[in-house]
Amino acid sequence: MIDVPGWVPIQQGAIVVAFLVAGIAVYAIDRPGGRWGAALRRRFLLGIPWGTVVTVGFVVGVYLFLQGGLRHWHTPVTIPFRAWSYFYPLGMVTAGFSHNGVGHLLGNLAATLTLAPLAEYAWGHYPRKRGSTSMSSWRTNPYVRAFVVFPAVVLVVGLATSVFALGPVIGFSGVVFAFAGFALVNYPLKTVVALAAGRALRLVYNAMQEPTVTASGRPTYITPWWADIAIQGHALGLFIGVILGLYVVRARPATDRPSALKLWTGSVLFAVSQSMWAIYWYRGGETYVLFRAVGLALVVVLALVVVFAAVTSDRPTLTHAFDGQFSFRRWQAGAACLVVAAAAVSGPAVPYNLYTANGGDLPGEPVQVEDYEVTYAEDVPNGMVSAFQFDAFGETTNVDTSGVIVESESRAIWTTAVSKGRLAFAGRAPITLGGVGWRETVYAERDGWVAVGGGTAYRVALRNDGESRIVHTSEAATAGPVIAGRNVSVVPTADGYYIEVERRDETVSALVPERGESVTVEQITFVREKNRVYAERDGTRVRVLQKERYRGS
Repeated sequence: MIDVPGWVPIQQGAIVVAFLVAGIAVYAIDRPGGRWGAALRRRFLLGIPWGTVVTVGFVVGVYLFLQGGLRHWHTPVTIPFRAWSYFYPLGMVTAGFSHNGVGHLLGNLAATLTLAPLAEYAWGHYPRKRGSTSMSSWRTNPYVRAFVVFPAVVLVVGLATSVFALGPVIGFSGVVFAFAGFALVNYPLKTVVALAAGRALRLVYNAMQEPTVTASGRPTYITPWWADIAIQGHALGLFIGVILGLYVVRARPATDRPSALKLWTGSVLFAVSQSMWAIYWYRGGETYVLFRAVGLALVVVLALVVVFAAVTSDRPTLTHAFDGQFSFRRWQAGAACLVVAAAAVSGPAVPYNLYTANGGDLPGEPVQVEDYEVTYAEDVPNGMVSAFQFDAFGETTNVDTSGVIVESESRAIWTTAVSKGRLAFAGRAPITLGGVGWRETVYAERDGWVAVGGGTAYRVALRNDGESRIVHTSEAATAGPVIAGRNVSVVPTADGYYIEVERRDETVSALVPERGESVTVEQITFVREKNRVYAERDGTRVRVLQKERYRGS
């Protein structure tokens, strides 16, 4: 048997060979005779979607250099680059082009590389208007359209998805959905295919990075997958793209427009596959509510509105004489509905973003890092969600939260960076703070004792610059077993954990013993064996405490 060195990328090479062989075979069978290249050159300068190339380069540059991804590929700085408020311009300007991590970045890049060229092809570097020449003006100049106009529109749309986003969003997905909306009204079924191509592209990347995956069942901490979707930002981007796409599709002859069936089918398939129906709300703590039926109905109706705006005839539906003849056409009615829908989606963001964080002073003694304050608190009003008070459909913005809280008054930031449940699961979590050109990490660490048959007593510490400070201690936890008529509790303090023995109105306490040691309290001996504490009295031995275990890293 040939011993192949481990560094030889055989499996990655197999992927390359498979695609190469498939490409050659398809080309040989199809024999396009240069048709593919000719089709691209008719719409693109030198057959290349330069606007997409420039856009991808810009987004990658933001991640590498602004967020620090060049040195910290998997852990970029994210908190200061979210759209927190109109009073924090840096976040508003950068949120639409920043990302929460490498997975977030690569997902949006894959979608951009498949959807943006389709949108750029529909618009084209060379104008379609009969009689126009490419060099007659700057508007028709292919170099200007490719390297200036297309990237400029991307920047404007990215800023719009930040300025009119509800909540501290981050990511390029709003622009990605604008690409999709633009392509959808021009090539509906091709857009769905492009969406599938984006997923295939991500699969190729993952297979190249990790050809073989070994996994087994393990506990994990998750929140509802739909609670991580910025549905309002996605919907806004899609509406912007559709409205811009109408300008192109309505300029084409009716015979070149997609059929109503194709457009409606493509719109519904795209919206469903991208979970555009996942309308949800945050109820506080770690509870969310999903309005699935309402969301699906809205998707179906809005797809019909897109059809009405894109492919209906130019015949007028309403005329009115007032200082001349005014005509309102059918497709304009559909376009007006889309504009109203976009306004309804983006409108609530304006008053919301005019408020700053409403958290007040943080409890305890927060850790100070430049203009940031970090602490841990439980059942406190969410300073970001509660900043704008609103009640509707049984839901309210007056909600409480628990976990590691980060606040910056100068940046209008207030956020639960790590929830109570996630920290209880992992035991330790990093919180990366920073700004343009700097970063610093604070670590939240939890330790605790589980009272057998009772609750858990725990402490939370924050560690920064080699120093650790206890910022939160929970209530005492009382064990279920009663020893010689006495209740046994574990009490967390900044100095350590105490075993407290209570009988009638009298309590006596002592520090939880170290491993292999024991302590006697009120004639009860407490023996610690590794991470367990046993109570012994008159030959009876009962386990009363156990060290809290964590499953994350």
